[in-house]
Amino acid sequence: MTTIEAITGPTRPVPDEIARRIVLPEGHRDETALFAAYKWLRENNPLAQVHVEGYDPLWLVTKHADILEIERQPELFCNGGGSDPGTHNPILTNQAGDAFTKSLTGGSLRILDALPYLDPPEHTAVKDVASDWFRPANLKRWEDRIRALATEAIARRLRPGGNELDLVKDFAIFYPLHVVMTLFGVPEEDEPRMMALTQEFFGTADPDEVRADVEPLSPEAAAKQWAAAIADFFAYFDVLVEDRRANPREDLASIIANARQADGEYWPKQFAYSWFVTIATAGHDTTTSTLAGTLEALAHHPDQLAAVQQDLTLIGDLINEGLRWCSPVKHFMRQATEDYELRGRHIKAGDRLMLLYQSGNRDTDVFDAPDEFRITRKPNRHMAFGYGPHMCTGQHLAKQELRIMFEELLPRIRSIEITGERKVTQTNFVGGLKSLPVRLELA
Repeated sequence: MTTIEAITGPTRPVPDEIARRIVLPEGHRDETALFAAYKWLRENNPLAQVHVEGYDPLWLVTKHADILEIERQPELFCNGGGSDPGTHNPILTNQAGDAFTKSLTGGSLRILDALPYLDPPEHTAVKDVASDWFRPANLKRWEDRIRALATEAIARRLRPGGNELDLVKDFAIFYPLHVVMTLFGVPEEDEPRMMALTQEFFGTADPDEVRADVEPLSPEAAAKQWAAAIADFFAYFDVLVEDRRANPREDLASIIANARQADGEYWPKQFAYSWFVTIATAGHDTTTSTLAGTLEALAHHPDQLAAVQQDLTLIGDLINEGLRWCSPVKHFMRQATEDYELRGRHIKAGDRLMLLYQSGNRDTDVFDAPDEFRITRKPNRHMAFGYGPHMCTGQHLAKQELRIMFEELLPRIRSIEITGERKVTQTNFVGGLKSLPVRLELA
């Protein structure tokens, strides 16, 4: 067992409002209060075990070093239950939601055969299905195609002169989806369906995204919407799998659909579906949040916008700071597989831990003045993509998309003015800005 840094002196009990602010999806609507709650924990009780009504007890992991310590040891802190797959949910859900999921699956919490639900060695084998496709060397061949999609998005959504628009709903949300679906091989006419399902998938706790077939106020409403969205995705992707096995093409869907296991047999369709769901959701929603959030930050810092416009080689630094600043993946859950000592606290086997990446990305032990947006921040050891073996497979594609869009868009911007109230998605999992009225002046 390892100890990172023993807590010196007494820690303060966590006020209920702090615990609820972080654990409950509705606590994330007010980002000012949310980040204040993270800061309070880092300063007063950085590794705190809390009990919020309706949820299993859990540890709130707020420090950058502690998150890294946990992430680099998947054998000690599992995703889906370790040697007993399906007994742990890597996404925080209330007790009613977990019970509903078990009622659908015959007792398992593994509703998707996707990477976030898997542990080694299964995680490694499934990840290898498409990991080569996401390597930078392979992605270079898509550079021109993605650039064409970026210029098309600007031409379609914006015009020279003044543009009064919602930066998220009218612009940022479309480009990442179009890129992912194009590389995937999904027809453009099906993108509205993918968009709607993605919003339902990540907006399970947001009143604005509740499906008509889900009772919004029931305790298990979020889990019901999650399951319903997954079922709709599966129905669509079943047709895609059958088509690509019969008629393979030069696209990512063909690689996944035709992947085979060590015995030469196809992976079960559920694994292909789950790959598709992961790419179709996380592959565009996180990039949308980072694109919109970074442009919002530049609106507040016109000097930094001007600096990037004068030297486009700063775009890489801008992207890293945008990722740290936005941190669209707010958490993943881990479960201790054995007793462990961390920061002077005794974590017991079976305990659940909520890794708070947004908090880690504002840790003063790692980042100077973390509540300031600085494109000159170096080094920038952000954890927006996670860390260790569970680090985001699509991180290089996300950075490529952002870089190309900024290269095409930023030189044309004369000014960005925020003209209305910002709104964020009500979620404790993945999300960011969902509405930001702006006036965007383009050359």
